[in-house]
Amino acid sequence: MRDPVELRRQRILAVVESRGAVKVSALAEELAVSVVTVRRDVEELARAGRLRRGHGTARPVRDPAGPPAVPSPRAGETPGDGGAVALIVPERHSYLYETLHGARTVLEDAGIRIALHIAPQLAGAERPLAERALADGARGLLIAPRWRSAESEEQDYGWLADVGVPTVLMERRPRPGSALHALDSVCSDHWYGMHLAVEHLLSLGHRRIVLAARDDSPTARTLRAAFADIAAARPEVADWPVVLSSPDAVPGPGPSGAGQQPAGAVPEGAPLDLAALLRERGATAAVLHGDVDALMLVQRLAESGVQVPRDCSVVAYDDVVAALGSTPLTAVSPPKADIGRAAAELLLHRLSGAPGAAGPVRRTQLLPALKVRGSTQAITLATD
Repeated sequence: MRDPVELRRQRILAVVESRGAVKVSALAEELAVSVVTVRRDVEELARAGRLRRGHGTARPVRDPAGPPAVPSPRAGETPGDGGAVALIVPERHSYLYETLHGARTVLEDAGIRIALHIAPQLAGAERPLAERALADGARGLLIAPRWRSAESEEQDYGWLADVGVPTVLMERRPRPGSALHALDSVCSDHWYGMHLAVEHLLSLGHRRIVLAARDDSPTARTLRAAFADIAAARPEVADWPVVLSSPDAVPGPGPSGAGQQPAGAVPEGAPLDLAALLRERGATAAVLHGDVDALMLVQRLAESGVQVPRDCSVVAYDDVVAALGSTPLTAVSPPKADIGRAAAELLLHRLSGAPGAAGPVRRTQLLPALKVRGSTQAITLATD
């Protein structure tokens, strides 16, 4: 009996040869299988030179009005023999630039040409850049969308799921069950990073901890949810208010999800008077995200007569510039460059045509580390 996979691929070939260009999503609906399954079939057929891949489409090898297509590289060929790999990252995002540089080293070592695209700070800015890269012949995509709000994230799911070339998300983890749930991704385990921060402060005797965090990225939203989850589960945490770390740390004119704050949260406003909040709540420690906001808040604490770590222990989250403050900040350090390297290695694997290259979708998480510096210390008196 013929393998069902080969039967399905024969049906794909028959449809493409009879109709010309066909959308991958339409093939998936017609064959009653997932888009991911059809995309893999199309990739394998393209590698074998039996059809061509387009932006979310499958095309016959020979168009009626054009010459035959050049097949994609086969197993054993040099990955760099094909087109460029497109890298798309947001502008003015030092955290993700470290991720980009990690990916760059892997791709350059493999002889892959890189097409870098910087997305401006506008909703939906990544899509036209991806379309341009694909039109220019990009054969793979590494992308870290800004996704300032949950709504903007959802809006990108549809087109990203139908890109038509191997794609890996960097430092992004789509909502479970969404159209992108089955897209390759490599990201930090930010829940574990927040766990490291809270456990460190608890080990030093702190029981009232403030989280001052951003709310304008998937990382920020994950950290806020993780802090609420971890603090609520630890009975020794007496109080855990949540506030914005900066007045511009929201996706729009107001915080995303306003009115749905975790238990123990305080109303979010601008600017944040962290010293007053610490006094009001009797807090002795704070977790601050991101680094620049953390350094500025520590400066304001000093101006208000609150010394770090004597009066307040501080853990920063990001560790891009946390060590450069007048008081070097203890920080949770996500493996930024390693995220880029792992994402690039996964993409190269998908592009290689080697056995298993079209295997199961991979959702990889790397663990952050805690860098203990001079901004945290044990307390000697009970705070309750």
